[in-house]
Formats: sequence, structure tokens, C-alpha cells
Amino acid sequence: MKVRYHVYGIVQGVGFRPFTAVTAEQLGITGTVANKGSYVEIIAQGTQEQLAQFADTIRNRPPERASVLSLDTLEADDCGETDFSGFSIIESEKEYGKIFVSPDIATCETCRKELFDPGNRRYLHPFINCTQCGPRLTILDTMPYDRERTSMRRFPMCKTCKEEYRNPASRRYDAQPVCCNDCGPELQILGTDIHGSAAVTAVRKAISEGKIAAVKGIGGFHLCCDAKNAQAVSRLRKLKHRPMKPFAVMMKDLQTAKRECNVKPEQEAYLTGWQKPILLLEKQAEMSVCSETAPDIGTLGVMLPYTPLHMLLFDYPDGISMTDCLVMTSGNAHGAPICRNDADAEKEIAGFCDLILTHNRDILIRADDSVCDWLNGKPYMIRRSRGFAPLPLMLRNAGEKQVLAIGGELKNSFCIARHGMLYPSPYIGDTADLRTVSALRESVARLCGLLESEPEVIVCDTHPLYQTVSVAEELAKEKGVPLIKVQHHYAHILSCMAENNCAEPVIGVSFDGTGYGQDGTIWGGEILVCEPHGFQRAGSIEPFQQTGGDLSAKEGWRIVAALLDSPEICSALGICTKQEAAVIGNMARLGVNSVRSTSCGRIFDAVSAVTGFRRASTYEGEASVALMTAAEAFRNQFGDCVSSLPSSVTETEDYVTLDTAALIRTIADKMLHDPNQRSRLAYEFHLALANMTVTACQTVSRRTGIRICALSGGVFQNRLLTELTAQKLRQTGFRVLLHSLIPPNDGGICAGQAYYGVMNDK
Repeated sequence: MKVRYHVYGIVQGVGFRPFTAVTAEQLGITGTVANKGSYVEIIAQGTQEQLAQFADTIRNRPPERASVLSLDTLEADDCGETDFSGFSIIESEKEYGKIFVSPDIATCETCRKELFDPGNRRYLHPFINCTQCGPRLTILDTMPYDRERTSMRRFPMCKTCKEEYRNPASRRYDAQPVCCNDCGPELQILGTDIHGSAAVTAVRKAISEGKIAAVKGIGGFHLCCDAKNAQAVSRLRKLKHRPMKPFAVMMKDLQTAKRECNVKPEQEAYLTGWQKPILLLEKQAEMSVCSETAPDIGTLGVMLPYTPLHMLLFDYPDGISMTDCLVMTSGNAHGAPICRNDADAEKEIAGFCDLILTHNRDILIRADDSVCDWLNGKPYMIRRSRGFAPLPLMLRNAGEKQVLAIGGELKNSFCIARHGMLYPSPYIGDTADLRTVSALRESVARLCGLLESEPEVIVCDTHPLYQTVSVAEELAKEKGVPLIKVQHHYAHILSCMAENNCAEPVIGVSFDGTGYGQDGTIWGGEILVCEPHGFQRAGSIEPFQQTGGDLSAKEGWRIVAALLDSPEICSALGICTKQEAAVIGNMARLGVNSVRSTSCGRIFDAVSAVTGFRRASTYEGEASVALMTAAEAFRNQFGDCVSSLPSSVTETEDYVTLDTAALIRTIADKMLHDPNQRSRLAYEFHLALANMTVTACQTVSRRTGIRICALSGGVFQNRLLTELTAQKLRQTGFRVLLHSLIPPNDGGICAGQAYYGVMNDK
């Protein structure tokens, strides 16, 4: 009998067709398998027993990197009466429908072993890959995923590679990026005639001598130096104008990571998996990595080598003594997207490094490294990009509508919705910079092409001055489609609802830095009643005057000076001088260069300033991270305690206000009496804010009957606050929705915007 199967999911670029062919031959099944662009089609001929076993294997035991979301069995009446003589992979065809594009896949263990095997013909080949691993999204031009539609088309396979590519028994059967030292891309030190193995040695020598190198990877360039060399790391900081923001560190292997950091068993599996994100790990008490890599915080961003070139940087037979820990930070100028070609690198980052290691395989879509924290035994996404994008969220009962959601201004990612799927893009960057706006437009066009998407509506933020809003308005006009604007904090909650496939009404706690409120003020500490078709503002933190324009987002002492309105107290706490406090106080009272705000992020900045951890920040979130680090250290040493700080809320007939101003004043008073208790106050502040949030949710729940809470927004990157708030909400009977693989920060709001666009006409 003959059966036709349609297989949906991550089944392209992961060795699914070769796996299908090998499985069929093992079971004595004949037929064909082909990519259809939106799915894989299998026509199988065999006995009923053979076909049942075949379908079970396809559905439940696919290749390691594949993900079968559905297996549809259809009639095969149009396949003719002639029996198949064998089983073959046939030419791909394009059909419209659901599309699943594989993210880039880290080098597998078998390829790693071959890489360092002197007897293997791909010994030390910096582009080794197989059916189970290698670049995918970043080299893909159009679907379906075949070599001629990737940037590998410029490298014709040699005779031996071609034989492997066509041999079902080969590990490289139908592997689109397959190549070897004879026919693959080539390394080069940019601007020199140093190529191949000599280029690897040149970079290793430079790094071992304390120099800085730029290295082209899968999705862009990294800036790289010895993470144990304080002088080299400090020089990189100075060149990149990055005084305090942590650098990610690539470590040679898992054993090195365990030596430098505490690695939980479940983290170990994630750290070594096929996605290999940067994972925030707790530092060991004694480390060989220099403190300059991640100063004054308790975690270190760690990733393991995910390309053969990375592996060769650590281990190469050239006699050079090499570090096992490399700073590996995004290769970009401040505010600009990651560099993806030689022209970008020469223009943007040549001044940050001593040499540039490049290659001639084109990167078609940027994909920065993904960054994950760890919460409740699973990953908690900070930046979703390489290894994850554009894996889709699947929505229930969402219809077929096609939507392009442009995302936020900071940490920008966009999202495409089609056929009930939400496809978040790789990380783009901060679009206040016109270079990032250009990268956004380019990436939108390419991913829309890959996903064969023609948006019926475009969705963006409501902020009138966002560059992303201008882009959305221009695209809507160009395409002749409607434009929907969705309030920023509502989009945060929708993103959490979408990730959790929730269409029921929720109480949304949306805490972040700043967002444009419906009343023209700055929002950022919101209690919202949300459902997919709209929201109501049910509460917020206590409004305050955010004084000082853009500086107020970087200098928490300004928030404190306006809130306390006491030059004497500000001076006594060392927050600012009496004169500075008096000026800020007068500006706040008169409304000069001030705006009414409920930004929860600025409250964290203020508390960090009051307690003496950070008066100002050199990067977004620095003050909050310092405060959380101190709070977690106190909790780890002394355990949970009861907060001595006020955690009151004020209720009116239809609104609830978290009394955060009183909270800050109390902390200031306690610091005046005993500044040595600042770590305890850091912890008690987190606890008090969690208590206030839970009380506010209970109040809103009594009025609405809603028993589901969703926590989203950049402030919920704070592990401690998220853990305390979720725990206390659950203890009071709430179901709590949290993020995991969609960031709670602005990098995730595109998913919320897309969800709204799918569910609404305006």
C-alpha cells in the first residue's frame, strides 16, 4: 500500500530527508521524500506493519535537531500504479503554507572529533559540518533549504564531497553546507595575504600576546581577547567605550566552565546542547578569568565553542600556548548592529582590534549570540537570537492572518505572524541608531521573503518619536496595508500570554524602564487587566517627577533628589551635593525638563543610588543589576527574612497605587542611621516590592474575578524579584504566567504586537 505523509515542524536543514530515506530503507519501504517549502512530503510504499513502524519512528524518534509538530497522513491515489524500485530524495518544490526555518546549529560532537583527527580528510577544517550541524538561517537565501539557495552555492563541491552528499550511508548525505579543505570557504587575515592555517596561527599568536582580534563567525563578528589577561580586557573596554557592562566569555569545554563557575546539572545539558547560548552562571569564589570581564556582579555569561573555527582558536597544532577562556563579545560599535561582512568590520570595529580574521562565506542574516539566565530550573531568555530564531510560537485558534510586528525601539526584534505561527526574528539592536534601522529594514525584507509572508497588517508601538514607528508607518504605506499601534506595556503582557498560549483575561504586571502611556506620561510600573482584544489600566506604582531628560534614565541620583526633595539628606547620603539636590528639587516642583512617570526601572535606579551601589549607570540596567547582586548575596548568606520596609498600597474605587515613594524615603532614613545595612536593605526592597505587587493583584482580582497573573517587562529580568513575586502570587492562589524562551524585556514585545495583530482588525 502507498501512503502520503506531510510532516510539519523543524524538518528542513536538520538532516530530516536523509534520516527519512535511511529509515525507509532499513524497514524495506520504497518511495520518495521532498521539501515542499512549508513542509516535507513523504510518499511511502510498504506493508501496513512497515508503514506503522515508519510513521512511529518519524513522529517520535526524528533526528536530534528536528522537531516534528505534526504528521498528517493523506491518500496517495495520484502516485500511479507502478511500484517504487527504491527510496529516494527528490528535487524540492515550493508550496505555500506553514514554514519552519531551522536556526543555526552548533557543531556536533562527531564533527568535533573528526576536526581533530589527523587521519580524517577534514582534519582542522574550519568549516566542517554534517547533516546534523552547521549554519542554517544565516546562510539561507530562499526556501526550501537546498544548497543552491544558500551562500554555499559559490563553493562547488569537490568529487569526494559530492559523493558523500549523495550517499545515504554518509554522515553528510544531503547536508547543504558540506565542504572540505579542498572545496570550502577560506580564512584570511583581512588586508593581508595570510590565509588558511596561517591565519588561525596569526590570531592565536596575537591573542596569546595580549592583543585583540575580530573573528567572523556564523552570524557576525566577535571581538576576542584572553579573558584571563586583565590588561587586554581593560584595553578592549577602553577601545569599545564599555567601562562596566559584562563581557561574555567563551570557554574551551565544559570542564573549564565548571572550574570557573557553578554549573547545575540541568544547566550543563543546556550549555552543551545544540543551541549553545550564552548562559549566565554563578561565579566560583576563585576564578582564573580576570574580574574585569564582569566586574561587581555575581554571574558570568558563558558559552562553549559552537563553530569549528572557535574550537581551532583554542586548540591548534602550532606550538602556541593558548588560554582556555576567551572574551567573545559582539563585534559592533556602540548602538550599531553586529558587523556581518568585511566592509562593516573595516568601517565599524577595525579601531577596536589589532587584526581581523574573516572568511569568504557570506552571512545573509545577522544573528547575534542568544543570552539566557536561569529561573525555576529552565532557561530565562534575555536575548533571543542565534540557535533560537526564527523558531515559531504556535497559537491555538489564531487563524491564518499574516502580520508584521516591528517591535520596540531598544533591544529590537521584529515578528512575523502567518498561519497561526509567530516567528520572532534574531536580535537586531537599539534602533535609536540609524545603522540599526537600516539593518531592521534589511532583515524584515529577507525574513518576509524566507517565510513567504505578505503582511496584511503592520503593528508597532504607540510612541510618536520611536524610529521603529516611523519604519512601520513607511512600510504600511509602501505595502498599502493598515497600521495598528499597540501600547508598549500591554504588548509586554501580550507577549507573555502568547508564549504561554493564553487567551483568557489576565492581570498583567508590566514593570520596565519607560514606555509611552496613553495619558501622555511615562509609564513603566503598570498593573493592567488584559485580554487579547484590549486592556484597562488598573493600577501602577506611585507617579513621580522624572527630572533631567535623558540623563534621568542613566543617573538614579536625580530620581532620588526629586523624590526626597531634601538637599540635606541627599548630601548626607552622598547621593549628590546640596546645590545639585536643590536644583533638581526646584525643577521637579516647577515641571522644568521633567515628566510625570511611573517607571519601575527608575525606582530601582533610585534605590541603588540611596543604598550606595550605583549613583549612575554606564549601561542600561547597571544600577539594578548591582542592587540585585547585593540582595542575592545577602539572601544566600542569611536566608529569607521578613521585610522591615513598608509595602503598602493605596486603593481607590477603580485604581490601586503601590506606595513606592514612601518605600524609598524609609530606605533613605535607614541608610542615614546605619549605612552598613545596605545589602539587607537591597534584599528587603525586592521583598517589599514583591509584597506590594501581590497586594495590588489581589485587589484587582477581587474586583474582576481574574486569577491569572502575567509578569513581563525588562524589570522582570531581575531573577530575585521575579522569583519572589511569582512565589507569593502562587501562595495566594494565582496561576502565574512567566516568560522562558521569549525575553521579558523589549526584545519580546514584537511577539505581543504580532499576537494583537492576529487577534484584532484594528
